[in-house]
Order: sequence, then C-alpha cells, then structure tokens
Amino acid sequence: MDQFNSKYYPIYASFLNQLAKDLTKFYYKKLDKPFKISNKLKGKGYDPVTTSDKAFEKFIRSKISKKFPTHQIIGEEYGHKNTKSKFSWVIDPIDGTRSYVVGNPSWSNLISLNYNGEPFLGLANFPKMKKYYLNTSKNSAYVFENNKKRKLKVNTRVNFANAKLAAAFHNTLSLKQQSKITKFIKRMQFPCFDALTYCQLAEGRLELVAQCANKIWDIHPIMPIVRASGAIVTTWDNKNPVVGGNIIISNNIVNHNKVLKLLKPVSK
Repeated sequence: MDQFNSKYYPIYASFLNQLAKDLTKFYYKKLDKPFKISNKLKGKGYDPVTTSDKAFEKFIRSKISKKFPTHQIIGEEYGHKNTKSKFSWVIDPIDGTRSYVVGNPSWSNLISLNYNGEPFLGLANFPKMKKYYLNTSKNSAYVFENNKKRKLKVNTRVNFANAKLAAAFHNTLSLKQQSKITKFIKRMQFPCFDALTYCQLAEGRLELVAQCANKIWDIHPIMPIVRASGAIVTTWDNKNPVVGGNIIISNNIVNHNKVLKLLKPVSK
C-alpha cells in the first residue's frame, strides 16, 4: 500500500492546529447560545443532533474545502464528499452531543486526516475546556492549554493490578453478555466522558479505556493521538480499530492482552 509520507505531517498538523483555535472562536462567537435538538432515531431510541452539530460540520468542511479542495470529506451529519484523492478527512462535529445538550464541558470537535483509509493525524478540540489534543507526527502528540503545550505520554509502567480502567457499554451489551465478563466489570472504577477519556489515557491519567459502538468519526481522530503517546489501540477482538465498533486502548501490550482476555466472551 502507498504510505503516508512523513513530510506531510508539518503541513497538515499546522492546519489542524489553527483549525482548533478557529473552532473555539467560532463556538464563542456563533454557537454559545440556545440551540435546537432533534432525535435522529425518531422514537426508536435516543440519538440527539443539534443545530450546533450541523453548524460546526459546515464550518469544518468549508475550512478543509478551501485549503484542500481535492480531498475527500466524511462527516457524521453531511455524509461523504467522494473524490479520487487518497486523502480523506473524517469529522465528528460534536463528539458527546448528550454532554453538549445538558451543559457538560466534555464534548469536543474530532477531526482526522486519513491516507488510503488509515488515520495519520488527529485533533480533539474541547472549546468549553479551552484545550485541544493533536499529534504532530507518528510519535509526537501534545495537549495545548493556556498558550502552552505539553507532550503526551502514557504511563507504561503501571501494571494490570494497579491499572485504572474507564469503560462504557453505551447500551450495546445485554445483561446476559455482561454476566460473562464480571471480572472486567468489577474493574470499571472510572467514568467515561466521550473522547476526553481517551485523551486522558494519552496524558497518563488512566491506563485502560474500553468503549462500545464507536463510529469511525468517534475513533479515527483518536487513533493517531493515543498511538503517538505510546498507547495500544484495537477492537475487542484485537483487530484494526479503523473499522470502529468496540474499542480498547491500553498503556502497554501486556495490559492490553490481559484485558482482551477478560473481554473475549463478548468480543465476537
């Protein structure tokens, strides 16, 4: 497969770095006000979308299209702009819409740059928290806050017995399935706050994060960030996380293998 050339990193990382700042300014200038909510599932469950989700995605698409007009764009709200380019941008305009609806600050704008379908750069921007996470190369990722940047690095030395685990099933595991992974459930001692929890692992605050039902726009922007911080990321059945679904991220390979074993009864 044709590979992503490392010379591309500075160009696109610089674009995402500026986009993070622009998104936060856009929020406070245009969207920090009452908004409308609708339910995508129309009574068959609850999957909220707001007028802010749509406004953010239009803004992001316009920035990408202006700078890189030939690139593909895949967004949660407005679908796929298909071109012949090997570059594609994957957008979740608001990750954590439920948090957004009730006023929790943990929602974010997620964007990845993919090459031949694989994510190489990721941005997780948190306007309400006034910080963002971005990888600038394969092995370097940072959190930007208060006009300072701090390199992200997982805490690889914490062993499984002492590892802090955050997990969320998002209503996808039945009670029968949960009964098969009681050892894992007993370890679920920390809450999940959407993409923020993945980013906290990259900071070394947590060692294990497991979540169900990730769409590609939920996980593609996170993959390059956590990998650059030293984390391991796969699906629960140890496959390429690019497909989305049930995702596990760990601080080292030993802990990753141990948690995969605990999840094996529900990994298929």
